[in-house]
Amino acid sequence: MMLYIICQARERLYYDVESNQMTNLRDIFAHNLKKKRQNCGFSQAKLAEMVNVSTHHIATIETARNYPTLDLVERMANALDIEIYELFINPLSPHEEMERLYHVVAKNIDQLLCEKMEQRYQTTAKNIEQVVADAIEKTLAAQCKGKE
Repeated sequence: MMLYIICQARERLYYDVESNQMTNLRDIFAHNLKKKRQNCGFSQAKLAEMVNVSTHHIATIETARNYPTLDLVERMANALDIEIYELFINPLSPHEEMERLYHVVAKNIDQLLCEKMEQRYQTTAKNIEQVVADAIEKTLAAQCKGKE
């Protein structure tokens, strides 16, 4: 999921490029919590027991109807054996990461090519100016000798 942050009034919204929808951090957190819990093979009841809250509370968090305290976020991350930040981000699939990387590299190549072409243009322009200046100098020198 590739996200762009868009600030709107007091709520920070995130634009999900894949689904072409706006979302907020609460939805991202809820989605990640459910996905990480399922990846660990835990039921909502098992996770609730591990972090000492009700199953209903876990369910409301996973549906983004409720939001946990930071203390609970920390306990859930520990129970799921993940870093806390993993609940707030949505890592890209390998294909999506390669696509993102491709665009970054392509942009950098374009920028470098433009810079190199500009440098060559500047160098060529200076060389042409020097050749013209030398030609004018020689021509004037020759004309001056011819008049003497």
